[in-house]
Amino acid sequence: MGIVFGMGKPIGFLLTWSCYGTWLWGDDRGSVDANHNVWATPLLPKDAKRVTGLRRRMKQEPYRLSEAARQVVKETIEDHCLRRGWELLAVNVRSNHVHVVVQFAEVAPEVMIGEWKAWSSRRLRRRGFAASAQPVWTKHGSTRYLWKERELAPAVRYVLEGQDADRFGDP
Repeated sequence: MGIVFGMGKPIGFLLTWSCYGTWLWGDDRGSVDANHNVWATPLLPKDAKRVTGLRRRMKQEPYRLSEAARQVVKETIEDHCLRRGWELLAVNVRSNHVHVVVQFAEVAPEVMIGEWKAWSSRRLRRRGFAASAQPVWTKHGSTRYLWKERELAPAVRYVLEGQDADRFGDP
């Protein structure tokens, strides 16, 4: 059974998730929540008080991906897309977050993110990049729906070319 949308089917998704503790809601770099998660619209405003509160509740230190770990995650996403028949348009794994653009598939984007996170976590642990008790990812991610053909190319360009280290504080 396919997904039912009131506006028809999107043509793709821009999916983003972060490593545990590295990009909290209200962060200076910008972040999204359920009310700030539409492509090309404003992000959450800066909120130092919210960031401080979230940081205090963390149970572990923030998790960052090394260059080798980033490659493991990238390969896992590529392999999983092939296995599931999802058309991957762009992937960029950073030290503290991941961006993926994928064409519409008959599965919710939240399921895609969940599967990529689960498979990547297993492979990272198996290869010694994360301890068994270390949380690797945040609980959720950003699922921006791309409804129009003209939104695909800018999303892909953003993922592949728009990861400015100065803006994101990330190599």
